[in-house]
Amino acid sequence: MSAASCLRGLDETTRRGVDLKGIAASALSERLRTVFPEREFIMRSQGQVRFVKITSRLQARGALVVVALLVAWLATMASMTLSQISAARDRSDLLAREAKVASAESRVAQYRAGVDSVASDLARRQQFIEKMVTAHLGELPDDVRKGETVSRSTEEAARTVDKVSAAVPEATGLARLEARQLAFVEGLTRYADRRARTAAAAIRKFGLNPMTMLASSSREAMGGPFLGLSTSRDGSLDPRFRRLGASLARMDALENSLAGIPQVRPANVGHMSSGFGYRSDPFNGRGAFHAGLDFAAPYGAPIYAAASGRVSFAGIKQGYGNCIEVDHGNGLVTRYAHMSRFVAAIGRQVDAGDMIGAIGSTGRSTGPHLHFEVHINGRPVNPRPFLEAASHVRQKPEVGG
Repeated sequence: MSAASCLRGLDETTRRGVDLKGIAASALSERLRTVFPEREFIMRSQGQVRFVKITSRLQARGALVVVALLVAWLATMASMTLSQISAARDRSDLLAREAKVASAESRVAQYRAGVDSVASDLARRQQFIEKMVTAHLGELPDDVRKGETVSRSTEEAARTVDKVSAAVPEATGLARLEARQLAFVEGLTRYADRRARTAAAAIRKFGLNPMTMLASSSREAMGGPFLGLSTSRDGSLDPRFRRLGASLARMDALENSLAGIPQVRPANVGHMSSGFGYRSDPFNGRGAFHAGLDFAAPYGAPIYAAASGRVSFAGIKQGYGNCIEVDHGNGLVTRYAHMSRFVAAIGRQVDAGDMIGAIGSTGRSTGPHLHFEVHINGRPVNPRPFLEAASHVRQKPEVGG
């Protein structure tokens, strides 16, 4: 076959391939036009009519994008479902293991294995409790001081351990644990009593009666559901535990009362411009009673709460201008007047030294200063002894010997 014949054959084959591709492309275009026929939309705007044509090819591309997004969403949902099923299975396995560990049968088995083993576990728990109390309260006293009325069961508890060991040897560990608990309760009671005595002595240095403050605190509103405490199966409470509860309650009441006594200077100033009692009125010169102390200070200087308590009033009082009152409990209230602005709002709990406002000259005032009052059961008393006694009062209780 000649070269010319070969070339003609190749050209014929090429033309046929091109024709086949053209036919396929034409068929695809025809199918697209059938599925996605060209569409025209008529739009009217400002009196003009416009024609918008959407081709078959553009519609096909949009359909592909929608299909791709749908496939991606289905894949994401399937992955999340599988993850939730796996997490639920893991949680179910964990709960099953916890139930097995905490089941009553396993605990009974431990008791049957040996009372000493259970006693050892309880002893470790007791040791943990003692460490926690020591970390928060300090070393508990283990001595007996003159005048203290707390029981001391050390010797009797030792005899009990000996008797239990002889009669029921397997319960020796539990008897020893009971002895440790009693010693711990009695030591904690002594500690609470000593802290209460320290707080009572500090209250007396302010010229107040701690017994009166205890009586006042017992009359405050309280309530809640009854949740009885007992130390035995018959529901009774061991007298030593009852005494501990009473001592802790007395300690808390006295220490809270002490915290509510004004002990912080309400303004950082070098002098008082007016004292408590009778004076010549600065406006008319007539004799008048001044129910507090005046602290001269620059305008805008901070005002501090003299003791911990709750803000019971924040507003304007006649003669006082902008005024804040803090209720410290036990009938004790402090008043701060002539403020330029408030920092604390009604209902806020404040600690001694917290900023509650700023020095001003509102109300009946001749210049920027703080007017400070202390009221006990609605009667104004001289604040000076409180502020002077504060630096001499030891608030930290003596724990050791």
